[in-house]
Amino acid sequence: MQRRTFVSAGTAAALGTLAGVPAWAQKISGDARIMCGFPPGGTADLLCRILADAVKSEIGQNVIVDTKSGASGFIANETVATAPPDGRTVGLAAMAAMCVSPVMPGQKLPINVDTDLTPIANIAGVYNMLVFGKQVTFRTVPEMIAYAKANPGKLTYASAGNGTSQHLAGELFKKMAGVNIVHVPYRGGAPAIQDIVAGNVQMMFGNMPEFLGQIAGGNLIPIAFGSPRPSPLFPNLPLISQFLPGYEVVNWFAIFGPKALPTDLIDVWNKALRAAVAKPDVQKRFLENGMDTVIGSPAELKATIVVDRKKWSEVIQAAGMRAD
Repeated sequence: MQRRTFVSAGTAAALGTLAGVPAWAQKISGDARIMCGFPPGGTADLLCRILADAVKSEIGQNVIVDTKSGASGFIANETVATAPPDGRTVGLAAMAAMCVSPVMPGQKLPINVDTDLTPIANIAGVYNMLVFGKQVTFRTVPEMIAYAKANPGKLTYASAGNGTSQHLAGELFKKMAGVNIVHVPYRGGAPAIQDIVAGNVQMMFGNMPEFLGQIAGGNLIPIAFGSPRPSPLFPNLPLISQFLPGYEVVNWFAIFGPKALPTDLIDVWNKALRAAVAKPDVQKRFLENGMDTVIGSPAELKATIVVDRKKWSEVIQAAGMRAD
């Protein structure tokens, strides 16, 4: 039998509930925060701010973004893991934290991501794109593969550092295409892109949002998407999977809660995030910033982690990667 709870207007005000807020959302009392482990100005920071603004009306509380950058996001992840499981603290974690770091040889983590964080919902995937510097003479994936096979070790690709999603995307390409392309790691995406523009390295498999400014300026040439589908911003750009069937890279971001977060609070956040992400203005901002919606259930997020961890573990082993 469904239980109904009736409260007076005064009691409702005292509890901080708002008119129009779903009853299920009134389980969270007090300001909430989304922990962000990456610096302001990047994709993760932007995503957190979009979510914080869109979800506050769904849970009936103010939602702030609390940034603690460093250690590839794990400073913020650890803060989430040790927060009280009252629904007031959640955090944005990247695919790499859940699927790459736990299986990277030599990597020491401050928390066990499988037991110290509670999956709530996958939120967004960043479109993976292959770009060439304008000095590269060919313009297609088949031409690049043919050149790499005829000239092993002469092509180079940049990444934001060893073990990053850009590095993994490049190594997956090498493995599937059977080519030798030299990896050139940088300390972040910005210096990597600058060196491609300068002509010191030829290409990069990376996050589309990082490339948009240089593409608009004509300094980078978009070649193909490594993601499962093209962005509406470049609807005619081919997929790498058209030439290498099965090639797929999704650098996703998901929301996690603290250890032992109760099921009812997981449900509150999942429902609130689904409603927030579905809003037209949120969809518009995702599109403009190179993000694709991948919202799902906690069970679907757990399944994605299992599949992606196995996939990237195999790439790591094949490439002989180790943590810096």
